[in-house]
Amino acid sequence: MITPALPDSRDAATTALALAARGGDPEAVEQFVRMLHRDVLRYVAYLCADPQAADDLAQDTFLRALGSLHRFEGRSSARTWLLSIARRSVVDSFRHAAARPRIADTPDWEFAAEREHSRGTSRFEEGVVLAGLLEALPKERREAFVLTQLVGLPYAEAALVTGCPVGTVRSRVNRARTTLIEQIRESERATLVDEAAA
Repeated sequence: MITPALPDSRDAATTALALAARGGDPEAVEQFVRMLHRDVLRYVAYLCADPQAADDLAQDTFLRALGSLHRFEGRSSARTWLLSIARRSVVDSFRHAAARPRIADTPDWEFAAEREHSRGTSRFEEGVVLAGLLEALPKERREAFVLTQLVGLPYAEAALVTGCPVGTVRSRVNRARTTLIEQIRESERATLVDEAAA
């Protein structure tokens, strides 16, 4: 079987591993999961905005992928294929949650969440700030930005994952960047005003 040329050597390696895993190589399965686990985890974490659910969603993604690996033909990179499965896992989890709403264990869940976040490191805080900024973006722009800027997919592969033209992905990423820059500048101005008033 001929593997199509891919722009990224890492993508070529993961695709080759997926094809070997499809052929029944258990070592290839393990390496495939190991190479893509971080990308899948980051992607589902940003899509679902629930760090506690991200591990379960990543596991669900790999279970689905390994169960349908026999259908993977290598027409796109294995990473693109896997992130498409991850996206469906998140969508399915939203549907499931909508059908069975959960009740918070504490009467003031917002205070409990803020208290937990305040215990983290500055890197964690930066992640929370970024997640908050991303959350303010429209869903389509956020997804395009996360896929291309955080997960590192080329625009063409992000277009395959999201099911829209490459130009649309580029436009969404550009608009997301513009919005994020504006939000950061507004936040910095507000901080300066607060410091001057203190």
